[in-house]
Amino acid sequence: MKKNRNLWIGAGVLVLILSFWALSGEEEISRDITAKSFLGEFKDVVTSSGELMAKNSEDISGPQNARRFGLYNIKISDLVAEGTYVEKGDMVAELDKTELSGRLSELYNELEKAQSQYTQTELDTTLELRQERSGIESLEFDIRQKKVEIEQSEFEPPATIQRLNLDLIKLEQNLQQSKENYKIKKEQSRAKMREAGATLAQTRNKYESLQELEKEFVITAPKPGMVIYIREWSGEKRKTGSTISPWDPGVATLPDLSQMESKTYINEVDIRKVKTGQEVEIGLDAFPDVKLSGTVTEVANVGVDRENSESKVFEIIIEVNEADSTYRPGMTTSNAIITKTLESVVQVPLEAIFSEDDITFVYMKDGASIEKQEVRIGSRNDEFAVIEAGLEADVEVYLTEPASASDNSIRTLSDS
Repeated sequence: MKKNRNLWIGAGVLVLILSFWALSGEEEISRDITAKSFLGEFKDVVTSSGELMAKNSEDISGPQNARRFGLYNIKISDLVAEGTYVEKGDMVAELDKTELSGRLSELYNELEKAQSQYTQTELDTTLELRQERSGIESLEFDIRQKKVEIEQSEFEPPATIQRLNLDLIKLEQNLQQSKENYKIKKEQSRAKMREAGATLAQTRNKYESLQELEKEFVITAPKPGMVIYIREWSGEKRKTGSTISPWDPGVATLPDLSQMESKTYINEVDIRKVKTGQEVEIGLDAFPDVKLSGTVTEVANVGVDRENSESKVFEIIIEVNEADSTYRPGMTTSNAIITKTLESVVQVPLEAIFSEDDITFVYMKDGASIEKQEVRIGSRNDEFAVIEAGLEADVEVYLTEPASASDNSIRTLSDS
C-alpha cells in the first residue's frame, strides 16, 4: 500500500515537471516575434539628413574695397541674433575698427604732411620768383642808367663811348637771359605746385575715402527680412568673432522664404541611384508631424570630404514643394529620396532575413513546424526587402531566430 502511494506521488511530481516544461516552452515560443510577408508597392529609398535653406537670398556684405587700404581680415565685433527680423536700414552687424582707426591715424598724419609740403612749396616758389623778378627789375634799371651815361658821353673819347656801349650790350644780354630763366623757373614752380597739389589731393581723397569706408563698418539691411548666418567653407556659421575678407565679405543673408530647398550629402555607394527629377519625402526635426514633398534638382558630379565621413560624399539639392513662414533656414531635414518604385512585389521586414554559409533564408511557419527557407533578395530599403524567389505572400515569418529551429537544414530554392 505504501509502495503504491509512493508511485502516485512520483507520478504527480513527474506531471508537475512536464507541465512546467510545457508552460516554459510555450512562453519561449510566445516570445518569438513573427510577421507576414505581403504583396504591395515597394519604394527603394536613399535616406539622409540635410539642412533647409532658401532657394534665393540676398547677401548682406561688409565693405567691398577694404583691400585698397590694406585691410584683409576684419573681425565681426557684433552681429544680431540669427532669426531676427529686420527692416531696411536696420543695423545687422558691426565690424572691428581697430585696424581701420590705425590706418585713419596714419593717413591723417600723411595728409598733414602733404598740406605742409604744399604750403612750403608755395612759399618757396613765390620767394624764388620774387627774387627773379627783382633781378630783372634791377637789370632794367641798370640799362636805363647806362643809356643815360651814353647820352652824356657825347664828348667823351671814342674808347670810353665804345666801352659804355659794350656795357649796355652786356646788360641787355643779361636781361634777356634773366627773362628766359624767369620763364623756366616759373614753369618749374608750376610743376612743383602741381606735384605738391596732386600729392595733397591724393592723400585727402584717400583719407576721405577711408572715412567713408568707416561708415560701412556698420552694416545695415538692404531690405526687410529675416537674418540668417552665412556658413563658411568649413561648414561652421559665421558669427561674432568671425572674420571677413575682401574676397568673402558676406556676414549674413536675407532669404526668400517662399521658395525653400533641402541640401544634403549622399555617400559614394548610393549616389549612383540618385538622379535629378526623383521625388523626395521630407521631414523636419523641428516639426515631427510635418511631411513635405520635394524633387531632386541638382546632383554634384564631384565628391567632397566632409567631417565625420570616412568616404566621399556628393552634394544634393532638393527643391521643397511646400512653403510656410514657420519653416526656417538651417532646420534639420530628413530626406527619403525615392530612387525606384516596384508594383505588387512580395516583401518582408528586414529583420526576417538571415544568412548562413552565404545562403540567405527566412524562418517560415509551415503548419506546426518551422522551416529555414532560402530566398532570393531583390531591392531593399530601411524597412523591407523584396523577395524575388523562395517565398509567397501571406506567409508567417519569424523576425527573431527561433531556438528550436536554429539547427534545421536550409531548404534551398532548388528543393522548393
